[in-house]
Amino acid sequence: MDSKIQRLSRRRALPALAAVLAVALPAGCTGAPAPGGPATRPPLSERAPAGTDPALRALYDQRIDWQPCADQGDGDGPVQCATLKVPLDYAAPGGATLDVAVARVPAADPGRRLGSLVLNPGGPGNSGTAMVQWGWKNYQGPLHDHYDLVGFDPRGAGRTAGVHCLDDRTRDEYTSTDDPGYDHGRVLADACRAKAADLLPHLGTRDSARDMDVLRGALGETRLDFLGLSYGTYLGALYAEEFPGRTGRLVLDGAVERSTDLMHLNGEQAAATEAEFTAFAADCAATDDTCPLGTDPAAAPRRFADFLDGLRDHPLHGEDGRTLTAALGWAGVLGVLYDGRRSFDRLREAVEPAVARGDADGLLRLADAANGRDQDGRYDTTADAFAAIHCADAPLAPTDADLRAALADLTVRAPLTSRHDTRITLLDPDCRAWPFRSPEKPHTVKAAGSAPILVVGSTGDPVTPYLWAQRMAAGFAHGVLLTREGDGHTAYDKSGCVRDAVAAFLVDGRMPEAGTYCPTD
Repeated sequence: MDSKIQRLSRRRALPALAAVLAVALPAGCTGAPAPGGPATRPPLSERAPAGTDPALRALYDQRIDWQPCADQGDGDGPVQCATLKVPLDYAAPGGATLDVAVARVPAADPGRRLGSLVLNPGGPGNSGTAMVQWGWKNYQGPLHDHYDLVGFDPRGAGRTAGVHCLDDRTRDEYTSTDDPGYDHGRVLADACRAKAADLLPHLGTRDSARDMDVLRGALGETRLDFLGLSYGTYLGALYAEEFPGRTGRLVLDGAVERSTDLMHLNGEQAAATEAEFTAFAADCAATDDTCPLGTDPAAAPRRFADFLDGLRDHPLHGEDGRTLTAALGWAGVLGVLYDGRRSFDRLREAVEPAVARGDADGLLRLADAANGRDQDGRYDTTADAFAAIHCADAPLAPTDADLRAALADLTVRAPLTSRHDTRITLLDPDCRAWPFRSPEKPHTVKAAGSAPILVVGSTGDPVTPYLWAQRMAAGFAHGVLLTREGDGHTAYDKSGCVRDAVAAFLVDGRMPEAGTYCPTD
C-alpha cells in the first residue's frame, strides 16, 4: 500500500465543549411557537411509536430509578444518576439488553417546568452524563429554570458499554509514531475486535437515536426536546428522521451532516481547519514582535508548518524524556485550535519555546489534552469510543486509487496542514479493517413531518464547517439556520445573541427569523 495513503488513518476526536448557558430571553424573535410545553406523564399507548414490538414497548414504560450520583461526595447534590435498559439489537428487542448511563438535574423552578431537555456534547464518544454532572451550573438561567437537564452516555461511550481497545502503551505508539508504514487502521481494528467483537455492530448513532426515544418514553415525555453540539447534531438529525412525530424543540449547533461520502466531507473539514491554522500563524507574526514564526504574516503559516513537519526527522524532547514527534506536534496544535482565536495566546505560549529554544513541554501538554492522556500516561477511552461509533456510522471502503485521488484534492484544499495526517485525515478513522461494514448510506436528512428544527452554524468553525450547517438546515423539511459570525467550534458558548435565541426557542418556542446573524462576544 502507498505509504502516504497508509498515513490517512489518524484519528480525530472532537473534544467536549462546556456550553455557557447563563442566558436571558431576547427581543426580536418571531415565529409560531414550536411544539413542547408542560405535560403530565403520558399513557403507555402514547409513549411508544405505533406498532412497537411488545418487548420494546415494555422498555418505553420502564421507571427510571433516580438516585444521587455516588461521586457527589456527600450524596446530597442536585445531580441524579440512573440507568436505562435498551435492546442491544433493535431487530431482536426481546433479546440481550444494554444499560445506558443517565444523569439529570431537576428543573430549578418546578412550577414553571416544561419537561426534560436532553443534552449531547458530541464526539462521537463524549459523555453526556459528564456534560450534566460536571457542567450543570453552566446551564443556570432560563433552561435550567424550565427544564430537567438530562444527559446520557451513548452506547460504546463512558459508562454505557464503554469500548476500551488499546492499552496505554499501545496508544502511546499509536498517537506518536511518524512511521509511514504503521497501519493505524489495522492496529485499532484488531484490538477492538479482540475486546468487543459482538458489541461493535450495535454502536451506530442510529441505534443511539433509538435509545434516545426509549429515554424519552421512560422520562414520560410525549416529544423530545434536545440540544446537541458537534457530532450530537448528527444524533439529533437521525432522531428526527427516525421519529419525526416525536420531535419537539431540537437545537443542533455545529452541524455534522452526511449527505456525501466521508472523504469529501473530511476534505471540506480540512479546508476549514487550514484557515484557522493560517489565521493563528499570521496573527502571531502581525501582533507579536517576538513571534518565533517571524514578522511576515504571509510567510508565517508556511514556516510554522515547516517546523511541525520537520519534527519527523528532528524531534524535540521534554524534561521527562518524552519525544515530541510530528504526529504529537500536529495533534497538539490542531487540537487547541478547535477553540479559535480564544486559543491563540495559549498556543503561542507553547509554540514560542518549542520553535525558539527546542523546549517541547508545552506542545506535549497540548498533544496530551488532544489525545486524552493524563500526566501519568493513562488515556481515557474517548478515542476508542470515537473510532467504534464512527466506524459503525461510516460506510467507507475506498480503493487505493480512490484515496490517491482524494489525497490530491486534499493537498489543494489544505496544502499546509495536510502534510501530516494526525488530525487532517480522509479516513476518520480508517475503518477499512473493521470487522463489519456500516449499513448507513450518505443521504440528506429531511425529517419530513417533524417540528421545526433550529440549526446553528459559525462562519469560521474549524471543525464543522459552516457549509455543513447550511446544508443541514436546507435539507430539513422544516429547518431554520441561525448564523454566528466568528471562528471556533460551535456557537453556543461564544455568543450571548445565540444563547438568547436558543433560550427563546427552547423555552417559548419562538424560532429566530431565517437569515438571523449573531456576533461573537
